[in-house]
Amino acid sequence: VQHLIEKCLLLHLNKEECVEALSKHANIDPVITSTVWKELAKENKEFFESYAREMENRAFQEEIIRGIQKLLSDLSSTSPNSD
Repeated sequence: VQHLIEKCLLLHLNKEECVEALSKHANIDPVITSTVWKELAKENKEFFESYAREMENRAFQEEIIRGIQKLLSDLSSTSPNSD
């Protein structure tokens, strides 16, 4: 399970996404994945704290990008066509 969690980390999955992925694709009980994740986080506290910050930053950046895309879409749909 540890090896699969490490693969999840390389794919930038958060804990919930990893638990779901391993349950669905590797048929691993979510309790087992959560327990192993918790132990890894305990043993590698600095890494997991840094990883959590990175995931928060990534989510924030994605939110900003979605907002900009929506703004651009709204602007292009309300702008008169100039031919």
